[in-house]
Amino acid sequence: MLRLEKVTTQYEDSVIVLRDISLTVEKGRITCLLGSNGAGKTTLLRTIVNQVRPLKGRIFLEEIRIDQLKTHQIIKLGISVVPEGRRLFPEFTVYENLRIGAFFEKDLGPVRKKLEEIFRIFPILRERTSQLAGTLSGGEQGMLSIARALMAGPRVLLLDEPSLGLAPIVVREVFRVIKRINDEGITILLIEQNARKAISIASKGYVLQKGVIVTQGTSEELKKSDVLRTAYLRGKTLPSER
Repeated sequence: MLRLEKVTTQYEDSVIVLRDISLTVEKGRITCLLGSNGAGKTTLLRTIVNQVRPLKGRIFLEEIRIDQLKTHQIIKLGISVVPEGRRLFPEFTVYENLRIGAFFEKDLGPVRKKLEEIFRIFPILRERTSQLAGTLSGGEQGMLSIARALMAGPRVLLLDEPSLGLAPIVVREVFRVIKRINDEGITILLIEQNARKAISIASKGYVLQKGVIVTQGTSEELKKSDVLRTAYLRGKTLPSER
């Protein structure tokens, strides 16, 4: 559904950050992109939505080439982003943050319908609609950030480090929600450092090191990957997770 073909990205007056990246995010699946800090994961996400224009290569959403489109055009085609650090408007209420997510929808009827779908997935947000986003807990802010992206009605959701800075019990809830969203038909590219949790819900994945994809495979293949064990697990095999 989302496909990158030999994409190379370089920031202005900078070294190359991504080199010859080719990956496919299959429709209806969760694909994870793993890598340590500085590997280029966030740059890859920004390249997909053309916040950073690739130096070369092509990017497709289904059969539509998107690497030459503007960011707002790409979002209208059905790609939503949950950025690293959540990037909420802390001085706005939960409702106002959600409404911003449906910026392109001017008809309040569809907006209300989408809100009801959001509150079904995130019941805690219904209780917090009038609360300022900046006063929410870290876990609630994470949920709001995902919910805001869903308000645009995406076909593909790009998640950048959704577990970052959260307590383990909250991380489990966030990943449960991500799996539920996927079960409801949304294709997901999950960018993560938490290899164990990402592989536990993804069907396939890629490992990025210094801007290059060094290995890829199904979740079961990645669990046995020497590259992944060396980078994340100190030589131990990934256990199965339920």
